[in-house]
Amino acid sequence: MSADGPYDPQARRDTPLALKLKARIRADGPISNWEFMRVCQQDPEFGYYRTRSAIGANGDFITAPEISQVFGELIGLWCAVVWEQMGRPPAINLFEFGPGRGTMLRDALRACKLVPEFLAALRITLIESNAALETIQRDALASMGVPFHWSATIKAARDAWRAGPSDGLPTIVLANEFLDTLVAGTLVFEGGEWVERHIGLDAFDRLAYVNLPWRFTVSKGKPVLRRTSRPPVEGDVFVEAVPPADIMAACHGTRGSSHVAALLIDYGQTTSAYGESMQAVREHRFEHPLTSPGEADLSIQVDFEAMSQWFDGFEKDGPISQTEFLGALGIAQRASRLMAANPTKANEIETGVARLMTPNGMGTRFKVLGVRSKGLPPLPGFPTTSGR
Repeated sequence: MSADGPYDPQARRDTPLALKLKARIRADGPISNWEFMRVCQQDPEFGYYRTRSAIGANGDFITAPEISQVFGELIGLWCAVVWEQMGRPPAINLFEFGPGRGTMLRDALRACKLVPEFLAALRITLIESNAALETIQRDALASMGVPFHWSATIKAARDAWRAGPSDGLPTIVLANEFLDTLVAGTLVFEGGEWVERHIGLDAFDRLAYVNLPWRFTVSKGKPVLRRTSRPPVEGDVFVEAVPPADIMAACHGTRGSSHVAALLIDYGQTTSAYGESMQAVREHRFEHPLTSPGEADLSIQVDFEAMSQWFDGFEKDGPISQTEFLGALGIAQRASRLMAANPTKANEIETGVARLMTPNGMGTRFKVLGVRSKGLPPLPGFPTTSGR
């Protein structure tokens, strides 16, 4: 995700969803941070991910597949190698969560024309709740010559599998910049104890943060905070995301699945730590998360240490930086070949790849985690000693 700052922390806009939230708060009292995120993202009338096609120069942010086609091409070839590791099964499920504009999958499938047997084996499902984006994805993928299915949830997809030939197949799961959209509870250390952040109304009838007694936590208790490196001090913030039930369900597979491999890419930290990690982006600029409910992209910095623990029973590779991962997959060599074949676009290709790999930018801010079923070797792009 790309965005600029700084912003006015006091700014508030009475968007349609803001007015709806304010009426709810007046009637029922403050709502928790995780409920605020859920409503902002998925409200049937005004939810951001239900109504807006936010990716690209004319949207609110830009993602790695939109920056360089090389990104998607390498992901496609990664999938083909994983299929080889699984023993070249004649049929395999491929799920992409949050497929954006369909750009990554389109570029991935184009690269996989080098492995036609893999393309023939694919059963592809895109998990997408945004009708506007689904239309864009259908247009982007229409000419790829591979059958696609769309579903708003993994449950709906699994119900469809059981009526068809995809039940029980080996599975590859892709999620690029999806985990940062998970709703999260926010804890604040105040007066010597942890309290929970809620959203209420201030004296000027504006949406505002208010701290109330701690009721919600993913871990159903306080052990999650023990992963941090030091005792908390006044004002410390801890953000705990709700685990991605759909991705976990896809990884656990259906009846008789022999192998599962997941590739999870997002921005965040490798170890759990205190810190404000919720952010809002609108028109490529950061703003306060309460400024434009329903009209800005709300996201969190992904806690990869916590996320890794969600996948008990699986081997994990990484997390490693995006620079390390793409470098190991041969991004420099692929870019060089592409530049030689398209000399008029050489500067554009080089600039895009550099942006993906920049230290202290996307290259290190973004991390990559591999999840695999026991019996599979370390996944491509990861050090062979990273599995655990």
